[in-house]
Amino acid sequence: MKITSYQQNLLSDTERLTAFYEVIREKSKGVIYDLGTGSGVLGSWAAPLSRRVYAVEKDPVTAKIARKNLSKFKNVSLMVNNAKTISFPEKADVIICEMMDTALIDEDQVPVLNSVRKYLKKDGNIIPCGVFNGVEALDVNIAHPCYHEGKSPQHRLMSELIIYDKINFKEHINPEIDYSITVPINNNGTVSGIKLTTFTLLTPNFICGPTPMLNPPLLVPTNQLNVEKGDEIILKLNYSMGGGLDTLRASIKTFS
Repeated sequence: MKITSYQQNLLSDTERLTAFYEVIREKSKGVIYDLGTGSGVLGSWAAPLSRRVYAVEKDPVTAKIARKNLSKFKNVSLMVNNAKTISFPEKADVIICEMMDTALIDEDQVPVLNSVRKYLKKDGNIIPCGVFNGVEALDVNIAHPCYHEGKSPQHRLMSELIIYDKINFKEHINPEIDYSITVPINNNGTVSGIKLTTFTLLTPNFICGPTPMLNPPLLVPTNQLNVEKGDEIILKLNYSMGGGLDTLRASIKTFS
């Protein structure tokens, strides 16, 4: 079965895979849900350490890859279904859900967990267990939101990183973000965009920064303001977690 280019990119991100491998080996036990199993890699690590793995994948083509890769494990049940609407026959000790994207905007992590969390045992774990979201002001020339890859697109940082959101996946999450964030400026020049960075909590004590396939920084254009070092601006930030990048809106104004 041919693996898609997207799956190949996921499998080539060794930093992401190593981080998940360590935590899955540490936390796996009992009944495990692997939501959005993809090619089945994370589920294959959990299977030898658990009683039962329910691997869920809604895309039929990807599910065929997972079925082949997981076929040697007799305790894995592959469910070709949408994790947001599925019913499980027993509660989970561990939920693995890596439907991640920067600021949780463009993937289904939040709506899926809001739906499935009721099946997690009271003392159960979710991998990852949460995220921190941060923002920086930029001088950048872009027309649309884009991910920062290598040195492209070029930009100049105009502020320090501000953590504006801390999300615990074991708690219900309001997917609608509507924040006004005060951003101190530390350079003279122009602010014309922002940089969103997500730090993933694999466990409460294990933080993974952005990798090529795990929450790469997202650059977002705003209106333009001329600023001086020591100024403060107000960032108005709106999006829907799981709603896609089309829901993302960012604008800035001077502090008054």
